[in-house]
Amino acid sequence: MNATPAVSVIMPVLNEERHLRNSVRHILEQDYDGEMEVMIALGPSTDRTDEIAAELVREDPRVHTVPNPTGRTPAALNAAIRASRHPIVVRVDGHGMLSPNYIATAVRLLEETGAQNVGGIMHAEGENAWEDAVAAAMTSRIGVGNAAFHTGGTAGEAETVYLGVFRREALEQQGGYNEEFIRAQDWELNFRIREAGGLIWFSPELRVQYRPRPSVRALAKQYKDYGRWRHVVARYHQGSINLRYLAAPTAVCAVAAGLVLGATVTPWALVVPGGYLAAITAGSVPAGKGLPLKARVQIPLALATMHMSWGYGFLTSPRSLAKKVIASRRPSVKTAAA
Repeated sequence: MNATPAVSVIMPVLNEERHLRNSVRHILEQDYDGEMEVMIALGPSTDRTDEIAAELVREDPRVHTVPNPTGRTPAALNAAIRASRHPIVVRVDGHGMLSPNYIATAVRLLEETGAQNVGGIMHAEGENAWEDAVAAAMTSRIGVGNAAFHTGGTAGEAETVYLGVFRREALEQQGGYNEEFIRAQDWELNFRIREAGGLIWFSPELRVQYRPRPSVRALAKQYKDYGRWRHVVARYHQGSINLRYLAAPTAVCAVAAGLVLGATVTPWALVVPGGYLAAITAGSVPAGKGLPLKARVQIPLALATMHMSWGYGFLTSPRSLAKKVIASRRPSVKTAAA
């Protein structure tokens, strides 16, 4: 692989007027000598996202757009991959901000490790007290367990990574993202790459700034969807589940049982939900170190919202969410030139 291969940055966007311009700026200002193109896949937004994207296209010839009428993230990613043309494919979300040397570091790591996909830390940062609380919860072990792309860790082989920088041939070999997976499409794709013998590599050198959901309701919906679609992955791929993914569903069952039994049988059963509340309150203390008081006191609410919503989504995930896709029926992501 050339030292500075050309890269295609793909972005699925929907209602991203708040962050899109800044996200693209972080891409275009990368400290990278190779050729670059940015392919924005536009969903049916109801805000100024399309207008901002059109402005970005006029301002810089490296920026292009492609339609994504379904609004679904995996369909957007596949459309952007098909429309792009370079051997390295960098996934970025419309609210993600790349660190200045992200692409250069990722390309170096692809060469050094021989990996098919490399990725790093989802560095959550808020813009107000609630978002700061969610960011603290999302980067703590009590919030997300030992997921390295949330909490950090040493470089090495991983099950999955945040976003990802891929060799195009790996994406083409797998037929791109499974478009049935509205959520968890990254995990599912990385599972298939690993099953085919490819290496997924995590490195803390790679950091992407992430903006948390702006409300309790939005966070609950996000994590409910995460849970229900992670269960779909478990149905698709035997052996893809581990104890970490069962922690939240177990907590939901235990808390619910404790509340019901405490109200109908014995108040001693309330020890279970009380113990959970005490645990997340204690865990929020180190998680909120250095934050203003207004943010620190909201961390237990953020933790409970994440745990309960993820667990509820996992437990109630309907089998009708997705059907098994035969590999030959997956959409092709090869470019027209290919």
